[in-house]
Amino acid sequence: MAGGIGSRFWPMSRTECPKQFIDVLGVGKTLIQLTVERFGNLFAMNNIWVVTSSRYYDLVCEQLPSIPASNILLEPCMRNTAPCIGYVAWKIKQRCPEATIVVSPADHFVLDAVEFRRVIAAGIGFVKGTSNVLTLGMKPTNPNTGYGYIETGTPTGTEGICQVSSFKEKPTLEVAQRYLACGTYYWNAGIFVWDVGTIEAALRTFEPEMAAVFDSLTSAFYSDSEQGAVNDLFPQCRSISIDYAVMERLSGHAVELCGRPAGVFVMPADFGWSDLGTWGSLYERIGKDEAGNAVAADGVAMVESTNCIVRTSGNIRMVLQGLDGYVVAEDNRTLLICRKDQEQRIKEFSEKLDQV
Repeated sequence: MAGGIGSRFWPMSRTECPKQFIDVLGVGKTLIQLTVERFGNLFAMNNIWVVTSSRYYDLVCEQLPSIPASNILLEPCMRNTAPCIGYVAWKIKQRCPEATIVVSPADHFVLDAVEFRRVIAAGIGFVKGTSNVLTLGMKPTNPNTGYGYIETGTPTGTEGICQVSSFKEKPTLEVAQRYLACGTYYWNAGIFVWDVGTIEAALRTFEPEMAAVFDSLTSAFYSDSEQGAVNDLFPQCRSISIDYAVMERLSGHAVELCGRPAGVFVMPADFGWSDLGTWGSLYERIGKDEAGNAVAADGVAMVESTNCIVRTSGNIRMVLQGLDGYVVAEDNRTLLICRKDQEQRIKEFSEKLDQV
């Protein structure tokens, strides 16, 4: 899934080139390139699909030349993750009705790619031939208030996989601290594994109007008329996340999908994950100097400054004196300076600049 605009990474991430297409980590590869790379030998390139906005087609082709152009699905408008997943599921199922699908955002960070692949392979084995849906739960390392949480229920005895007891919204700090102390809560990473027939049946059950849209598109799949049909009909899908559309409705309920009992399960994972959703999360993942400053820029002098993250385009020289715990980000002649503990307001800040 590569259609987001990464608004909390402004001004580096912008609508015309969001963070999944940027070398955020300074390693010479963009986040979407790292995402494809970490799947390694699990899947052939012709079995990897990218769902993105129509405006990013050229970026995807440029950055992922090994993926067939026919595997790049273009959304004419943003409709959240459920329609995104529905589109690719309906299309895959038409030609490969027994497929198992792994859904992953294109803009996340994973430190241990080997362990990631082991977990994904185990997850595929768990759901294959069943009507179960599996989500990965990241072992929390701090009481983070920027993530949703998954509460574990009855263990299955396989790979630490448990039934999902409940999904929790982004908590207050006090609640997040309680989750961390409890030890039975995991971060919701938005990575899912299921058979294609399972997710199709789930959307038919819980989102019948959306399913009807994709049924109407089926005759156009793999033809020259597909994009035109998608442009006309996809906007009819309501904007809803897969969590609300399927996961929360399915968990804790006795439901049959494809004629088999269905359940929602979580597989605990610990492979150094971050959604890199904010400057603070990037700060935690890149190198720092002895004063705790993470500087990803040339021509920057830190003077009596500590615990800052600095990222510039390289076209500006600056001296930063007396700052503690700040984000300093510059791109395309736009400069942001704000406290790290106020980074959740960055979208608000960018909107203020638009009013100037």
